[in-house]
Amino acid sequence: MDYLWTPWRYSYIANATKDDRCIFCDALAAKDDARTFVVFRGEKNFIILNRYPYTSGHVMVVPYAHVADLGAAEPDTLAEMMRLAQRVQGALARVYRPEGYNLGMNLGRAAGAGITGHLHLHVLPRWAGDANFMTVTGETRVEPEELSTTFDKLRRELN
Repeated sequence: MDYLWTPWRYSYIANATKDDRCIFCDALAAKDDARTFVVFRGEKNFIILNRYPYTSGHVMVVPYAHVADLGAAEPDTLAEMMRLAQRVQGALARVYRPEGYNLGMNLGRAAGAGITGHLHLHVLPRWAGDANFMTVTGETRVEPEELSTTFDKLRRELN
């Protein structure tokens, strides 16, 4: 049997069920957008790269308010969330030219949420065949671009 080692994922796996810290609130508190990959700050939401992306350009639109579900979010926050999703989709189209997009939320652990306490909307560019044998058989993603490069491209396009 062959093994493909991905040691950088250990911190994610080890902390996947812990809710004592919020990665989104921590990213905002750090006030270092380049280090935390916050590519854009709106009035009520921000756009951040997913540190463990499914595809290059995988971002999340996140409210500043630490709320867990749609019912707890202010209507203005949700409206801006959709405007920012629209804006980042346009940026992704210009930078990466994807063939499609996935947008979605996982509310609650049973629905697949990795971060259960802070609402966030995933925006993923997609291409035909981007789920290759590594994803299907090895449960491993192969990313062609470092996060810092993705950050620079999207930051330029969004600001």
